[in-house]
Amino acid sequence: MRKLKNSELERLDVDGFKEADKTPLIIVLDNIRSLNNIGSVFRTADAFLIEKIYLCGITAQPPHKDIHKTALGATDSVVWEYAENTMEVIKSLKKDKVTTLAIEQAENAVFLNDFQVSKDQKYALIFGNEVKGVSQEVVSSSDAVIEIPQYGTKHSLNISVSVGVVIWDLWAKLKV
Repeated sequence: MRKLKNSELERLDVDGFKEADKTPLIIVLDNIRSLNNIGSVFRTADAFLIEKIYLCGITAQPPHKDIHKTALGATDSVVWEYAENTMEVIKSLKKDKVTTLAIEQAENAVFLNDFQVSKDQKYALIFGNEVKGVSQEVVSSSDAVIEIPQYGTKHSLNISVSVGVVIWDLWAKLKV
């Protein structure tokens, strides 16, 4: 077996990405403090043709060298928008008939592996602060809460890992 060279991967260029049909997923970052995490989210969003990222509250915005370090150019391909208030974004998405899903540990949360997608529905996935998680106000306003099952001693995954796990799972379910 031989590793493929980048030139053999047949990836889209930025213009091709912008014109490609997008996965009906939107990412909302609720007060993410780590610039490296933000960059990683952009890179994952690029990998799965995510429609858009909302950067909310204290979440930093491109251009920034620490975001660029992990995004590796994905800030040029993925559409993003800054909003000071996460709740305003949630209200706007709901008005547009987007199903809002907080990724959090909460009462009545649905385990990710049990969550069923509808292929004719668009979803907004809300990820929260590295310490405090998704704000209670946003959790309470979401259409549902999705929990990533975890069985070890730690209470959570890094936000960039959580984004990768959730996006992969929902992308795979939408593509079946």
